[in-house]
Amino acid sequence: MHRVPKHIAMIMDGNGRWAKERDLPRAEGHRRGAEAIERIVRACRDRGVRYLTLYAFSEENWRRPSEEVLALMQLLRHFLVAKRPEMIEEGTEFRAIGDLSRLPADVKQEIEETSEATKGGGKITLVVALSYGGRQEIVRAVNKLVRDGTGEIDERMISEALDTAEMPDPDLLVRTSGEYRVSNFLLWQIAYAELYITETLWPEFDEAELDKAIESYSNRERRFGMTDEQLG
Repeated sequence: MHRVPKHIAMIMDGNGRWAKERDLPRAEGHRRGAEAIERIVRACRDRGVRYLTLYAFSEENWRRPSEEVLALMQLLRHFLVAKRPEMIEEGTEFRAIGDLSRLPADVKQEIEETSEATKGGGKITLVVALSYGGRQEIVRAVNKLVRDGTGEIDERMISEALDTAEMPDPDLLVRTSGEYRVSNFLLWQIAYAELYITETLWPEFDEAELDKAIESYSNRERRFGMTDEQLG
């Protein structure tokens, strides 16, 4: 039996490339990417993964053409409204992290309503990173501690001030489309995460690809700086 990671983080890359290869608009790639999210959330829940964090929209993505940004926001809002009853029924707790203040008001409202409606879902927590940047998150955390009058700052304090407070750090980071970089995603939290890179584009990432990633993780020995003898 495979050792299943408690927390998987995913950089969902390749929607635009998938669409371009098929002479389709980028919006169609994002729509198919949203369908991939549905099946992967369900598959992770069925395999016993307790937390799934998805990099959906980065701080840098605001630089994309306004039409594409608008289409992504509309797709996000539709996803939240349409899938809220299903998340409640299937025990999926929804959370969003990032600089949410930059999001459109209607999207923020749906995020709040979905988060409240699914609170305590119990089976899996789906965390979606929106308007998110790892460096920016660390800066926000440090500024919060400074405003609170904290004296000398340690690692625990920073962890507790991050967007992901009260969540375990990711055990496994998956990136699709074959790119070998972390793209400013969860920089603090992935310090000891195992990395898995696949050439598969996100719209084509399915249960079989997820199982490959989990199998790869399961076959690795996590040392956390210790020796074989210490691990026993």
